[in-house]
Amino acid sequence: MAEGLLRIGEVARRAGVSTAALRAWERRYGLLEPTRTEAGYRLYSAADVARVQSMQAHLADGLSAAEAAGLARMGASAPSPPGPAEHAAELWASLDTFDDARAQLAFDRLIGEFSVETVLREAVLPYLRMLGERWSVGDASVAQEHFASTLLRERLLALARGWDGGIGPRAILACPPGERHDLGLVVFGLALRGRGWRVTFFGAETPIDTLAAASARLQPHAVVLAAIASEPLDAVADGIAALARDHSVFLAAGGADEELASRMGARLLQAGPLEAAAEMGDQPRRA
Repeated sequence: MAEGLLRIGEVARRAGVSTAALRAWERRYGLLEPTRTEAGYRLYSAADVARVQSMQAHLADGLSAAEAAGLARMGASAPSPPGPAEHAAELWASLDTFDDARAQLAFDRLIGEFSVETVLREAVLPYLRMLGERWSVGDASVAQEHFASTLLRERLLALARGWDGGIGPRAILACPPGERHDLGLVVFGLALRGRGWRVTFFGAETPIDTLAAASARLQPHAVVLAAIASEPLDAVADGIAALARDHSVFLAAGGADEELASRMGARLLQAGPLEAAAEMGDQPRRA
């Protein structure tokens, strides 16, 4: 091996990221610039390691993978790495490699040292965005998506214990029938709780009549329905419209748009879960 050059496994070890992610970043963004041996093996330099570390810092700062890679390739200095960046990188690498014990420890360190919103903003959400991008092009497996989502959901719900206590306004959070992905809604609920709201969480695939009955009993200040596609919302449009006649209903995540929300008598939360929580915090609170 040429002096000073590294195999991809060593680059992964030094940067704290999986070899699968490195190969994806090289193929999709040209982040790595390997040289080839006569036998055809790829070898990497210290500059490659530095670009990977720069990309990780940009990801932890909330940029998309494409934006982070672009800045790293240009040699732009990364923003001052946020405090949890090191632990975030450890968490991401552990999730990519199915290392439960290591991932749990990295998450413990994050929660032990930083606020919940900081962990969500700089560790959880960047990883979910990156995983989604990789999933969309076939660079992440079903097993990786299930493992990471299950571990993160369990840890975040553990932080949610008692989030319906206090005297703040109450929000009911649910996904409509047919929507099984509620991790983003958990993130939103934690951020909302951080703003003083009480949260009643129903999660995935909640029947609208069940939601209506609970809303009649609890009289929440807001009912938030989230779906990543429009079909689950469209399928129960009449039920949502009926619910919106008696309660303040909000639609969230990628499945909703202004036209759909208006047709149902609901309001649209357009941004990501942390921004949506901030937007909800500014809504008039019904007596």
